Amino acid sequence: METRQIQETIQMISEERLDIRTITMGISLFDCIDSDGAKARQKIYDKLTTSAKDLVKVANQIQSEYGIPIINKRISVTPISMIAAASDDSDYVAYAQTMEKAAEELGVDLIGGFTALVQKGYQSGDRKLIASIPEALDVTSRVCSSVNVGSTRSGINMDAVAQMGRVVKDIAAIDPVNCMSLVVFANAVEDNPFMAGAFHGVGEADRVINVGISGPGVVKRALEKVKGQPIDTVSETIKKTAFKVTRMGQLVGNVAAQRLNVPFGIVDLSLAPTPNEGDSVAEILEEIGLESVGAPGTTAALALLNDAVKKGGVMACEHVGGLSGAFIPVSEDAEMIRAVSAGRLNIEKLEAMTAVCSVGLDMIAIPGDTPAETISGMIADEAAIGVINNKTTAVRVIPAVGQKVGESIDFGGLFGTAPIMPVNTNSPKKFVDRGGRIPSPIHSFKN
Repeated sequence: METRQIQETIQMISEERLDIRTITMGISLFDCIDSDGAKARQKIYDKLTTSAKDLVKVANQIQSEYGIPIINKRISVTPISMIAAASDDSDYVAYAQTMEKAAEELGVDLIGGFTALVQKGYQSGDRKLIASIPEALDVTSRVCSSVNVGSTRSGINMDAVAQMGRVVKDIAAIDPVNCMSLVVFANAVEDNPFMAGAFHGVGEADRVINVGISGPGVVKRALEKVKGQPIDTVSETIKKTAFKVTRMGQLVGNVAAQRLNVPFGIVDLSLAPTPNEGDSVAEILEEIGLESVGAPGTTAALALLNDAVKKGGVMACEHVGGLSGAFIPVSEDAEMIRAVSAGRLNIEKLEAMTAVCSVGLDMIAIPGDTPAETISGMIADEAAIGVINNKTTAVRVIPAVGQKVGESIDFGGLFGTAPIMPVNTNSPKKFVDRGGRIPSPIHSFKN
C-alpha cells in the first residue's frame, strides 16, 4: 500500500472508530449427532473446545501485531434443531448449556446456532428447540438463538410466525433483556458472522473463519469532505471507503485462517453502529443531507448507502458475504435514539427503511403489554419484505414488561439504551390465527 493509504487506515482506526467487529469461527456439528443426547452434548463440547481452542489467542495476537481493534471473538454452529433431533430428548435446554460451557471455557463473547429453520414446515427437532428458547436464553448469557420463518423460495410459515410472537412474549416475561439474544429471520444466510443471528450453514465447510467489519464513523468522515457535491460523488466516496475497509477485513481474515489452519470464508462489511458518539449510521444519512433520520428521503439515502457499501466491498474482496450493508438497530445508534426520543422516527418509517438495508426491525423496545399477535404481525410484515424482495430481513424486538411509551430500557455496553416506541394498537389476531403458509412469490421460480 502507498504511504498515504497506510496513513489513512491508521487514521480510520485511531480517530474514526474503524474496527473488526467480530472474528467468528463457524463449526459443523454434524459429526456430533448421536441418539443418546448426553453423548451428543459431550461430542459437541469436545469439538468446540478443540476446534476453537486458539481462536481468542490468535485474535489477540493479530490485534496486537497490526494495531487493528478486534472487538468480539465468536462461534457459530450448525442449527441445534438438526443435531439434537436424532436424540429422544424432550427439550434442548441442555444443548444450550453445553454451548455456554464451551464458550466460557474458550473465552469467546457469544456463540450462535441455537437455531431452527422452519420456513416451509417443522421437523420434530424444530418444535422442541423453539419451545426451549425462553428457558435456554434465561440460563445462559452467551448463547444466541435464531429462527428462520420464511424464504423467497418457500414462502412464509405463518404457524411459525404466530408461535414466535408468543415465544418473544414468554422470553420477556422472564427477562426482557433476554429478547436481544433472539432474531426471527426471513432468508437467513448461512455465513453471517454477526450475532444474534449467526449459525453455521449446512453447506459450509467443517470449520471456517468469517470476519465482520464495521466503521460508520469512517464513512461519515469521508462524506464530510464532499459536502454539497452531487449524489454521484456521495456514492463514489462511500464505495471507495468501503473498499479500503474491506481490504483490512480480508487481511485479518486471511491471517487468522492461516494461523488457525481453517479455511477463510467471507468478509461481512456491515456498517454496524454502537452507542458511542461518531459511530452512527443515522449520522451518515444526515451527512448525506437529511435534517434528521426519519425525514422524507431517509429510505432513498439509506438505499444509496447500502448499495454503495456492497459495491465497494465486492470490489475489494473475492469473498464478500453475510449481510454486508447498513444495520439500523435503534438501541445501538446514538442518533437514532435521539430521533426516536424526539418523535422524528417511528416503527412504520423503520419498516420502510428495512426494505433497502441489511436485516430489519432491530433492537426495538416496545410496550410490555403489546400482544403476542401484534409481534407476530410485525414479524410477518418484515418476512414479507424479505421474501418479496429476495433479501434478508429480521425482527429483534423487546417487549419491556411493566414499561410504556416514553420510558426506556438499558441493555448496557454495545447494546445501548432503547426508548420504548409506540406500536399500532389495531389487532392482526384474526390474520395471524389463520395459520398455514403464505405461498412463495411468482418471481421465485427461476429454474
